[in-house]
Amino acid sequence: MPKRQRNSSGKSKQSNFAKLSIFQPNKYRFKKACPLSIKGAPKIDYKNIKLLKKYISENGKILPSRITNVSQKKQRELSLSIKRARNLALL
Repeated sequence: MPKRQRNSSGKSKQSNFAKLSIFQPNKYRFKKACPLSIKGAPKIDYKNIKLLKKYISENGKILPSRITNVSQKKQRELSLSIKRARNLALL
């Protein structure tokens, strides 16, 4: 860890590494709830094109769960239903 330098006034000055946020632990980060696991969420189905389009990029690729905040279980269901809809030419 870099040492702190002392000014003539006695105040400590932090190095550039200590100022960067990527080196500091993020204590206040909270996990968002899965939008497909909450109460009243729509059922994931290959026929529900309106829902599936929300989780596909403009290029037609499936968006990752770190962007959409979908749980692993629901992400697997989503990817399977998106692939089925592609095969049937619904997407």
